[in-house]
Amino acid sequence: MGTNRRGNKDSALWMVGEGPECDIVLSSRVRLARNLAGVPFPHTAGPEQLEEVVSRVRKAIESTPAIGPTEILVLSEIPMVERQLLVEEHLASPQHIQDPRNKAIILNRDRSVSIMVNEEDHLRIQAILPGLQLEEALRLCSATDDAIEETLDYAFDEALGYLCACPTNVGTGLRASVMLHLPALAMVNMLGQVLGAVSKVGLAIRGIYGEGTEATGNLFQISNQVTMGRAEEEIVSHLKAVAKQVMDSERNARTAILTDARGQLEDRVFRSFGVLTNARMISSEEALRLLSDVKLGANLGLIDHVPGTIFTDLAARIMPAHMHKLMGKELTAWERDTYRATLIREKLISGKGEQ
Repeated sequence: MGTNRRGNKDSALWMVGEGPECDIVLSSRVRLARNLAGVPFPHTAGPEQLEEVVSRVRKAIESTPAIGPTEILVLSEIPMVERQLLVEEHLASPQHIQDPRNKAIILNRDRSVSIMVNEEDHLRIQAILPGLQLEEALRLCSATDDAIEETLDYAFDEALGYLCACPTNVGTGLRASVMLHLPALAMVNMLGQVLGAVSKVGLAIRGIYGEGTEATGNLFQISNQVTMGRAEEEIVSHLKAVAKQVMDSERNARTAILTDARGQLEDRVFRSFGVLTNARMISSEEALRLLSDVKLGANLGLIDHVPGTIFTDLAARIMPAHMHKLMGKELTAWERDTYRATLIREKLISGKGEQ
């Protein structure tokens, strides 16, 4: 892989940064749904109205210095592979990129903030940071929201709060989530019990790319479901408290495995490491499953020359669109599997989190 390499400088901050509790928490995300007053929601608005929304949001962003330097991408003007990159880095939803007409996304310099324009709502303002940083993500997201609101009038009702296309978002319009790596709970068959308890306290459990996606690599998103009648800080505080309880359960399971079945755990970790450092072709699903074992081994000190954070970066970088971008050309399925195996092998053998 000597050519067309892309360094980490273009990657989202959460992928390459180290955050608090990053042995278990890959990222923290806060999203605010907002709509412009007097304009129908995107699913009922006409093309001219949607185009007007993009234009008004663009002008608001460009005329608000407090937001800082941004990149404004009109989705219809970029190829599908570039749009898919945004999904793989969790900067856009899969739904947002499918029909790019009259849609845009706005990114700040380190991609810790992204704004989807004309997704389910006119604006979906998101802040995503590495590790457990929900309060900081809320602060970052709210600051961007406040700056935009200085120029644009939002649809707001004194009794209901912010008005949104989906009734479950009416109120604060806030969704907060954490991406957790829970391999030990899966190994001791306690995952169902722990996540079942999470769902009983008003939180939702989703897969790696959100609603409707599967959990792979022992990665789970936990997010709030209720947005009305609770303050933004209260929602975030509740999610953080529950996330810490899940983290405690995961750490207890890791300790139990080390105490009762260290040999079996070491065998599993090093078998996975062996496959990853010798495979010549590998699918993204198998790679994520094996990398999950390696991350666990690194976090527990069983593998001492591989940083635990390498998993966060690779989890997105081995996906199809990133493989296309890395090699600078369209790839067949077997070419992707081949280049993916090479990329993982090089990183694990070098023990570095970047190329």
